[in-house]
Amino acid sequence: MKTDHQIRLTEAISSISPGTWDSVSGQSACLSHAFLSALEDSGSAVSSTGWTPRHLGLWSGNTLQAALPMYEKHHSYGEYVFDWAWADAFARHGLDYYPKLLSAVPFTPVPGARLLGNNPQARIQLLDAVLQIAKDAGHSSLHILFPGEAEAEWMRERGMLVRTGVQFHWLNHDYRDFDDFLSALNHDKRKKIRQERKRVSAHGLTCEWLDGASAQASDWRFFYRCYATTYALHRSTPYLTADFFPMLAERAPDKVRLLLARRGNEPVAASFFLCDDEALYGRYWGASEHLPLLHFELCYYQAIDYCIRNGISRFEGGAQGEHKMARGLEPVVTRSAHWIRDERFRDAVDRFLAREREGVGFYLDELTERSPFRQDTTASSNTNARLRGRS
Repeated sequence: MKTDHQIRLTEAISSISPGTWDSVSGQSACLSHAFLSALEDSGSAVSSTGWTPRHLGLWSGNTLQAALPMYEKHHSYGEYVFDWAWADAFARHGLDYYPKLLSAVPFTPVPGARLLGNNPQARIQLLDAVLQIAKDAGHSSLHILFPGEAEAEWMRERGMLVRTGVQFHWLNHDYRDFDDFLSALNHDKRKKIRQERKRVSAHGLTCEWLDGASAQASDWRFFYRCYATTYALHRSTPYLTADFFPMLAERAPDKVRLLLARRGNEPVAASFFLCDDEALYGRYWGASEHLPLLHFELCYYQAIDYCIRNGISRFEGGAQGEHKMARGLEPVVTRSAHWIRDERFRDAVDRFLAREREGVGFYLDELTERSPFRQDTTASSNTNARLRGRS
């Protein structure tokens, strides 16, 4: 590493100015200083919840050249790349899996750059540095979740084990309107969506999109009740505190979208999204009462329509969910990279991942056969080409 560069670990992102951090994070809604600082300042991603910030920076004097959002983790909740079985295997052999080092956006399975910066060489230097830190500090492992494809290759070249997965994204193939999008689907899927939207319209609801500046405190209180209810229905506890959402809305109003469904003046359901120049990201939803099919309307159809009307190229519907294909979302390959100190476990995980990759390949072939798009459409051709190039 060049001697004029310095590696610094930061235990709170607030110690770096927003302008400095965002000079390397770009326009990403999920990697912005506003988003990461709201996670920390709201008490959502902090040491007491098992997320100890250990953000890494490559500095040249007072200039940040590259950065890596990173945490020391004491569990595997909120990651969406599941390594619980690895932790159990460590425990059965009397070894400690935690704490581990993790580079990820807490609670947010959005693929994209993790080595932030404008200079590829600086980003690679930072990758070499974090691998050395993991080795020197004695951590059991280092995990980098949902990196970009080129980054994943850098990690593979340095001996990290690359894992593949599948998400479902909607891609805007220059649709003129929602009906134009529907016309790209096969007859059965097109008919089903129209039927679902017709049934939802019978509830007599109106939908309104708000950004962070227009959403009021009462809107956030209602949304959080819905958000907490969704977790309660799944016998789980919300990861994010009630302070997080209005805090983020204040710090990054242009990155926040809140979709409210009302009956008259009374809200009955809400969905929370993030938005940047690249995509709309569906994150959370909830309702104060059960209304059939409303989930699909607020989480998918309204989002797709919003992207078409606003010229947004991609809608990411979150982790997993094969049912999303029936709503016009397409399978995409995701990646994660893993360094494991213990050679025995590293070899075992390597063999496991090889089998898993083969299974993911078969799964993608199956999904291609079940594409909701007509075979003569651009969407169908692009999906097939993209999946043929998977790694």
